Amino acid sequence: MAYVRDQWTKAVRRPDGTVERVRNEKRWGRGKRWLAMWLDPSGKEKSRAFSSKARADKYASEMETDVARGEYADPQAGRVRFGEVLESWLKSRNVDPSTAILYEAALRLHVRPVFGPRQLSSIKPSEIAAWLVDLEKRIGAPTARTAFIVLHGSLDLAVEDGRIKRNPAKAKTVKVPVIKSGRIVAWGDDTVLRVVEAHPPEYRAIPVVGAAAGLRQGELFGLAEEDIDFDAMEIHVRRQVKRLGSKYIFALPKNDRERTVPMSDGAAEVLRQHIEATKPQPLALPWEKAGGDLIAARLLFRWRDGLHIRARGYNERVWKPALVVAEVIPPPIRSARGALEFLASREDGMHALRHYYASVTLADGVNIRELATYLGHGDPGYTLRLYTHMLPSSHQRARKAIDSRLRSVFAVASDEAVTKQTLPTRLGAPVEPIPAPTPELGL
Repeated sequence: MAYVRDQWTKAVRRPDGTVERVRNEKRWGRGKRWLAMWLDPSGKEKSRAFSSKARADKYASEMETDVARGEYADPQAGRVRFGEVLESWLKSRNVDPSTAILYEAALRLHVRPVFGPRQLSSIKPSEIAAWLVDLEKRIGAPTARTAFIVLHGSLDLAVEDGRIKRNPAKAKTVKVPVIKSGRIVAWGDDTVLRVVEAHPPEYRAIPVVGAAAGLRQGELFGLAEEDIDFDAMEIHVRRQVKRLGSKYIFALPKNDRERTVPMSDGAAEVLRQHIEATKPQPLALPWEKAGGDLIAARLLFRWRDGLHIRARGYNERVWKPALVVAEVIPPPIRSARGALEFLASREDGMHALRHYYASVTLADGVNIRELATYLGHGDPGYTLRLYTHMLPSSHQRARKAIDSRLRSVFAVASDEAVTKQTLPTRLGAPVEPIPAPTPELGL
């Protein structure tokens, strides 16, 4: 049972058996007078001092109510440094290695420097809101969102462990940065042709397969000869080349799902010629993590020295120069250090080939659910939101459907004889009045 104790006085029993409170000379006038007392869920007595008896009464009652509701959080636990909780949260995450690297970087660079030394109970929603606004301005919405995931998750863990009662990151005043994405505009056939022609001959199959099958960049670099089924005319997307810090590994495609994509006759012919010309040899990389088991695959696309293709090297040495030749981006400029810098945006990356694939397949009748499967999207709803503006107009199909089903109705309604009997002979001619009801009929 919760109660309040007066620390400035003490109980003294008189000879007659009565109890009287008198000054406690050791405590009188020193420190806060009123001590709120309550029992925590384990039955252990807890306390907190207040200057006001009313405040102590209220606090003790609140603690007792929280214990009864199962919402109790030890006030002393809130004094723990947030940095300790951050480390515990990071260790509790069971995510793929690349995501773990992102979380660790966000924790180290953006969360711990600001909130790590703070006591848990001292972190306020207004501070989190201001921190997010500053992060978004400095480093952009995507990285700010990752930092927020770390902060929010760590505070959730503190709530679950009973260290704090509520997660301040869940307050309505905290606005999570929104990643703004404009409407996707797919390349035309002529642009794809120019980009392919601008590639060195030994690498032209890369953009061809990207445009003809919609594979992601890492999936293209992880595509192997054994993934091409010329009998079934299918491409099996089984792995990607993925960067983990300074290391490279083989990993499952995004969303951890293998998939199968139909292969067109033209793409099959390009791949046959490429395989014949390059004679792919096995190359081994760790599976899923830097220290994972080595897995070998006869990669279709390699550098001339036989190593696997790295995304950054390909982008700077092959892809962007091809975009310049294709007149998609302007020529590079010299930086202050004398290095060439390409003026390319995120929209100019290899994802443009996936968007082209989506636009072509949708225009030819492939439905959203099928396209989501081919692209490796986990949710067809995401595919719909991304490409809904590319869906062909249904107006003409609707016209044909109505004309087909209502042909007889239209014929009757437009029959010349019927028209002459029921309508005026010319526009604006008077219409015969409707006869008045006949009394005999009771109308």
